[in-house]
Amino acid sequence: MPEQKRDIRTLTYAELGGLLEGLGQPRFRLAQLDEWVWRQAVTSFDEMTNLPKSLRSTLAERFVVGGTEEVARRTSGDGTRKYLLRLPDGTCVECVGMPSGPRLSVCVSTQAGCAMGCAFCATGRQGLERSLSGEEIFAQVAHVSADFAMRPTSVVLMGQGEPFANYDETLRGMRMLNAERGMGIGARHITVSTCGIVPMISRFANEPEQFTLAVSLHSAVQTTRNELMPGVRKFSLVHLHDVMHVYTEKTGRRPSYEYALIAGVNDTEPELESLMNFCGGTLCHVNLIQLNDVEGSPFRPSSPARAEAFVRALGSVGVQATIRRSRGGDIDAACGQLRHRVDS
Repeated sequence: MPEQKRDIRTLTYAELGGLLEGLGQPRFRLAQLDEWVWRQAVTSFDEMTNLPKSLRSTLAERFVVGGTEEVARRTSGDGTRKYLLRLPDGTCVECVGMPSGPRLSVCVSTQAGCAMGCAFCATGRQGLERSLSGEEIFAQVAHVSADFAMRPTSVVLMGQGEPFANYDETLRGMRMLNAERGMGIGARHITVSTCGIVPMISRFANEPEQFTLAVSLHSAVQTTRNELMPGVRKFSLVHLHDVMHVYTEKTGRRPSYEYALIAGVNDTEPELESLMNFCGGTLCHVNLIQLNDVEGSPFRPSSPARAEAFVRALGSVGVQATIRRSRGGDIDAACGQLRHRVDS
């Protein structure tokens, strides 16, 4: 079995320089190669047109660029594109590109599958295959960027997986996206979403970058949240509330809570009152999401009128809330619908 080629993006700038020096290349080739690998985010050495063909061939014998293969792509009526990508070891993940005029938002996965087991999520039903590397997270964005021929204006790590269960590699991926050497996307335009892993939120509060934090809440009633999100059952709402207070005190940044409205489950009056109590008097924003359909799920979305009632009630206690319009629901690309099967 042939040895798996190394992704050239795993090399540091100094290692790239050493590689080229060892190949007898002039020093200016380093800046050219680095530009192609990171700023241009190409996926093939053949695209590096200002490098000698002999050098491109030598590099291709030893390395890959990103190493993703597009297995399938689906396009929504709203312009959203969902991709199923195969990584060099055969693992498949999904990511999504959402264009809006001159802007492009990309939703990426941090794991293949997920171990959190959220009751309303298609990914959670498949379990966890493995975590992704920072390079594999970056490669998803690069793939979408190349397909749209646009540099992304924002990235959300809200695809498959629990980012904070893969904390170090997730942060590496975010830093690659943020770095001038990488995509150069502003930290405030890179959002990571967690189910609420309390120790990692505490750690995240101490990171120097101004990345944006979103927490999947879905209920402020402990028993309901335990049923909906069994993977974070051990992290109580009391502890979550406390760590979010610490987070806002340390960073001064406004986190958001994701709340998928499920008819008869978390959209009742007692649930609304608990949500108002949880969020009231804190620095936060609530994103209300009308539940997206997942095949075989017993859950159904709340009505638009109920969503509007939540917005008004939260506003009455000084909490800003918006109803987030889902993108790509007709191609199973919306929140909670991503899977990693080849037949998806």
